[in-house]
Amino acid sequence: MQFSILGMWASMGPFARFIVVVLLLMSVASLFVTFERALALNKAREQSRAFAGKVGALLAKGDLLGAAATSTKLGGEVGYLGRVIGAGLSAYRTSATTAKPDFIFESVARSLERQAQRESATMKRGIAVLATVGSTAPFIGLLGTVAGIINSFQSMASSGSGGLGTVSAGIAEALFTTAVGLGVAILSVVAYNYFQGWVDSRAVDISESSNEFLDVVARKLADGGEESEPAAKEAPVSRKEEKRADVKKADRKPEAV
Repeated sequence: MQFSILGMWASMGPFARFIVVVLLLMSVASLFVTFERALALNKAREQSRAFAGKVGALLAKGDLLGAAATSTKLGGEVGYLGRVIGAGLSAYRTSATTAKPDFIFESVARSLERQAQRESATMKRGIAVLATVGSTAPFIGLLGTVAGIINSFQSMASSGSGGLGTVSAGIAEALFTTAVGLGVAILSVVAYNYFQGWVDSRAVDISESSNEFLDVVARKLADGGEESEPAAKEAPVSRKEEKRADVKKADRKPEAV
């Protein structure tokens, strides 16, 4: 037997070949998820930065309705940050006509929290495949190793001798499946840890941005409360009206006693 990939494949039994095929399919799935997540998350980050550049200035001025209109014009190309802040802006615009500032604030906070959870689930989509491959591939390779050792003992029993030539094919088969399983698992675990850390970092960014947005909403509601005037407050009297009133008082004749 030649100690090469093709030589070991030719000497493998049906079960060992099945194990190798399964590991190769798992590696293809892992690579697909890795490239898909890398492209999608990078695109979402760029869109979020663009959204922050366009809407951040309006929020800094306290123009929430203008920020909501801009967010609507941008459509779906706003990234994870734009979708979260957009949900808060939509909730503010919907409930802005109410007379209860506490209700407006709570409605915005709940909308931000719900959308943040949705974005977290979206960013984690497919990462479970990497975790599954990384945790199971070594055991599948070990299964192939056990099958190769069994084949070695069967060859030894059939030939009635225990020379190196008798068991070399089975040992090589066992080591090959183990190597494939470990290689697939290592790549998957590295990709999983990277994406998990990336998602955790973006979750912190979303939380900070949501809290900053809530601060803007709170200041806006407080300013609106200070600017509103009570309905019973009388209009100020001009100086001309005061002079006319004084003249009328001076022209009045004293009443007869």
